[in-house]
Amino acid sequence: MLKAVVFDDEFIVLKGLKKLIDWSEYGVELAGTASDGLSALEVFRQLKPDIVMTDIRMPGMDGLQLIEIIRRESPDTMCIVFSGYNEFEYVKRAIKLGVVDYLEKPVTITKIREGIQKAVNKLTELNEVSSLKQKWQQGLLEKTTLDLLLQGAEAEAAWAEQFGPDVSRLAGLTVLACSDKEFNLDNGASKPYRTISIRNGSENLIVVFHFDSSSQAWTEELVCWSGAAIGSGRTYSSLADAPKSYKEASRALRYGKYLEGKGWIRFEDLGDNHAVNPNLSEREEEVLFDMRIGDKKGLMKKLDNYLEEFRNERLDPEVAEIELLKMVLHGWEVAKETGDNPAQLKPAGYLPQLELRNMQTQDEMAAWLRHEMETIMDWIIGVRQRSKHSAVEKAIRYISHHYGRDLTQQEVADHVEMNATYFSLLFKEQMGISYIKYLTKVRMEKAKELLNEGTTIHEISEKVGYYHARHFSEVFKKQTGMTPGQYRSRGGGA
Repeated sequence: MLKAVVFDDEFIVLKGLKKLIDWSEYGVELAGTASDGLSALEVFRQLKPDIVMTDIRMPGMDGLQLIEIIRRESPDTMCIVFSGYNEFEYVKRAIKLGVVDYLEKPVTITKIREGIQKAVNKLTELNEVSSLKQKWQQGLLEKTTLDLLLQGAEAEAAWAEQFGPDVSRLAGLTVLACSDKEFNLDNGASKPYRTISIRNGSENLIVVFHFDSSSQAWTEELVCWSGAAIGSGRTYSSLADAPKSYKEASRALRYGKYLEGKGWIRFEDLGDNHAVNPNLSEREEEVLFDMRIGDKKGLMKKLDNYLEEFRNERLDPEVAEIELLKMVLHGWEVAKETGDNPAQLKPAGYLPQLELRNMQTQDEMAAWLRHEMETIMDWIIGVRQRSKHSAVEKAIRYISHHYGRDLTQQEVADHVEMNATYFSLLFKEQMGISYIKYLTKVRMEKAKELLNEGTTIHEISEKVGYYHARHFSEVFKKQTGMTPGQYRSRGGGA
C-alpha cells in the first residue's frame, strides 16, 4: 500500500482530510500529519511517503521550501500543494518544482480526490517504467554474461558495463551447470559473492562472481544439496577464463549425473584436470561420453543422428574428410584412456585418411565412420571386462590405507595406472557407486567407530581426511541424518 502524509497549520484541514477521505479506496494509507514546516520535514524523513500534500503558508518553513528539499532527497515522491494564495509566482514556482497538482483553498473533497488519483496514476506509471527498465537491464546482464562464458576476454568490457560498480571488487568466478531449475544460491547483499542465473539452450547455468577469493560461503548450500545434479567448474581469477569454467561445469554435470545421479559434483572430483578439450563440440562430447561409459547402444544412436546431419549438410569432400577423421581420432584417444594399446586393432602403418580419400560418396564415408567407431567401442568394452575387477580391487586396497588424508581420484587412478576419467567410470561400473561416494562411505564408517570410542570430533575430522570439523559434520549429517554429537549421544545411532 502507498503511504501519504498531510502538512497544514489549520487543524480543521488535517481533521477533515483524515475523516472525509477514504484513502484505502486509492490503495493509500494516511501515515502521518504535521502542522509546521520543520515538523513536516522530520515526518517526511521518518516515514518516506509516496505522496505529500502540503499547504504553502506554514510556520518554520513554507511548503515550497519543504517541497524543494523533498524533491532533492526523493525525486519520485508525488507532491500536491494547496494554498489560499493564488498568486502567479507561487504557481510558477510550484510547477517548476514538479508538483502533481496545485489546489486553491478552500479545497473541495472532489478536488482532493482528483489530486490523490493523479498522484496514484503517476506513481503507477513510474513503477511500470521502473519495472520494465529493471527487466531490460537484467536481460542485458544475462546476455552479456552468456557472451562472457562463450567468448571470454572478447566479451569482458560489455559485460563489466552491465555488471556495474561491483566489478572493481571481483576476485574470481565459478560456473555451475544444473540439470533443472530447482537450485539457486542465496544471493543476499551481505554475501561475499553475487550470482547470475542464465540459460543457454537447454542448459541451466549459475555464474558465481566472487568478491573474496578465500571465502567458501558459496559452497555451503551445495555441500548439503541432495536434489538434482549440479556440476561446478573450477574457480578462475581471470574473467577471460570464464569459458573454461563453463566447459568444466558442463562436463562435471554430464559425468556427475552418471556417477552420482544427484547432488553436487565438482570438476576437480572427476580426477583428470586436463580432460576438457576446448575444441570439442557438444555433439562430439556426447559421442565420446557414451564411449567412456561403455554404452554401445547410445553411441550408435548418436552416430546415426550425426551421420544423418552429415549427409544433409552436403559438405565439400575435403571438409567432410576432416570432420569424419576428427571423430575417429577422438575415438582412438578414448581407447588409449584404458591404458591398453589400441594400435593392435589395425595393422602397422595404418593411415585412416588414405582410406577416406579413396571413397567416392558421402554414404561410403558415413558407413566407414560407423564401422570404425563400432570397432573401437567393441575393443574398449573387451578391455573393460578384462581389467576392471583387478584394477578396482587394487584401488579399494589403496583407499583403505590412505582414506585419512586428502586422497584425490587422480592419485588412486595413478596408482592403478589408469586415466582418471576412465578409472572413475570403471569404478562405478564395478562397484555400483562412485569413487567419491565410496571414499565418503569408508570415512563415515571409520568416523562412527571413533565416535563410539569417545574421540573428539576435531580429532575424528583429521583422522578421516577432513581439514575442517564443520565440513566433516556437514557431510556426516548428510550421510547419516544426524550430527556427530547426536550419533554419539544415541549410542551409535541405535
